[in-house]
Amino acid sequence: MNGLTNGGIGLLTIIALLFIMFIAISYGAKDLTLSTVWSAVFHYNSELTTHQIIHELRLPRVLGAAIIGAGFAVAGTLMQGITRNPLADSGILGINAGATFMVALSFAFFPDMPYSMLMLVSFLGAVLSTAFIFLLGASTPGGLTPLRLTLAGSVVAALLHSLSSGIAIYYNLNQDLAFWYAGGVAGVKWQHLKLLVPMILLGIVGAVLISRSVSLISLGEEVSAGLGVKTRRIRLLGIILAVILAGVGVSAVGSIGFVGLVIPHIARRIVGVDYRYIIPLSGLLGAVLLVLADLGARMVHPPKELAISLMVALVGVPFFLYLARKERRGL
Repeated sequence: MNGLTNGGIGLLTIIALLFIMFIAISYGAKDLTLSTVWSAVFHYNSELTTHQIIHELRLPRVLGAAIIGAGFAVAGTLMQGITRNPLADSGILGINAGATFMVALSFAFFPDMPYSMLMLVSFLGAVLSTAFIFLLGASTPGGLTPLRLTLAGSVVAALLHSLSSGIAIYYNLNQDLAFWYAGGVAGVKWQHLKLLVPMILLGIVGAVLISRSVSLISLGEEVSAGLGVKTRRIRLLGIILAVILAGVGVSAVGSIGFVGLVIPHIARRIVGVDYRYIIPLSGLLGAVLLVLADLGARMVHPPKELAISLMVALVGVPFFLYLARKERRGL
């Protein structure tokens, strides 16, 4: 598709995202009209209860779902591009596993840690686990390759998940950690968005800036090197951006899988193989998916909520099995 067509697709996706966000803000334990939502967003009156519900609870929640969904999707897109692995997502770098391990330690030894500090500790775990995987893969003869990165990530992630489970069992944290594994955006508030939004937007902008190089790397090592792409530098930068995007998301809402796996494939089906279009469209589609998943989690059995990861998995698991079957010869 040409750039004009892709631009039109992007515009339609933005319009769809805004409409879905208004719907998500309107529905919940207390249903509100779209006119009330519009008034609360653009003409906020702190004396009205409905405006307080929208402004203090639903608006930051929906905005959080959108920005974090975009971050997860772009992180997965970068990983699939720079590793040339169609089954790659943030889990390949141990981002989720590292964050979960640090959360388990925090629950065990610092049970009264505030949510904002827990976010910081979780992000630190994501960074450290990814750095260790990167060093482990690069220390072998021949340097870091997509295959070594994948293998090192899988081994370290399995180890950290096992350690997290052991800590949870020993310190009787199964219920606390289960909420983290389930994931959710209900706890996202305005003070969290002040930290989340700048970091994720910075990561997405960085991903867009290296998108042309990622397109060339995805074609193969020899092709990209022949065209003058500094593959090691771009791969390292892509990994750093993926850690920022996925690490911040996991630290805020827990371990939500499949967004970074599914969305890049959908974007490629729509706009082709050029990452200059895949990355921004993946961000928009990731936002749509997580907002819809959160809305579904709230609407299946109100006023109770299902785990948002369950709603995403309903789409992600069948898609993963489809990809695994499609790529079985290369696995």
